[in-house]
Amino acid sequence: MEAALISLAAANIAFVGTHFALSHPLRAPVIRFLGPGGFQLVYNLIAAITLAWVYFAFVAAPAGAPLWGGFGNAVWIVASALTMLGSVLFVGSVVCPNPALPTPMAAKQAAGNPQGALRVTRHPMMWGFALWACAHIVAAPTPRTLITMGAVLFLALVGAKMQDAKKRAAMGNAWKGWESRTSFVPRLSQSGAIGIVPWVGGVLIWLAITYAHIPAGGMAAGVWRWL
Repeated sequence: MEAALISLAAANIAFVGTHFALSHPLRAPVIRFLGPGGFQLVYNLIAAITLAWVYFAFVAAPAGAPLWGGFGNAVWIVASALTMLGSVLFVGSVVCPNPALPTPMAAKQAAGNPQGALRVTRHPMMWGFALWACAHIVAAPTPRTLITMGAVLFLALVGAKMQDAKKRAAMGNAWKGWESRTSFVPRLSQSGAIGIVPWVGGVLIWLAITYAHIPAGGMAAGVWRWL
């Protein structure tokens, strides 16, 4: 079991580490050497290989006993709410103008007022991943889940902070102005401003993903746990 968890930890370190390295210090030199298309190919290939390593190492690692528990349905209610909100934020991140995403329109988008999920946080996609990770840590606190979801949580939130710094350096006052009109930490009081499309799309994705837990692992999640 110890060797399997070490392999899983190494896989997650490789996935997170290569993502950070290629997104920040190695990005410019690799683009100069291979061009934008070559960089994207290398980036996607390395991400796919390391993610596959994480998947197979996770499957190979014994689940082990939960490190805490005894909270009954309360923990599943919390986890379900977190994953649903994470799904809504994820959908919201791609259906409205988002200067955090790679786009030549970033400066123009950053000059406007935040819309939809961006009124909740300027990093709705990253926070979507973070909330999914937190939900799994809460609901299934086994060693292999803590290692993998801890890596996802670290990648999402530290990655978002590093993205702020990169955008600030690249866009200057345009990004600084965007930061002044948005929030890093989600403002749940603004969740009603996300819009109908992210809510409907997010809930549908949430229903599908939580249902997929049943055939994948034999564990009902989300609303399916009570149906």
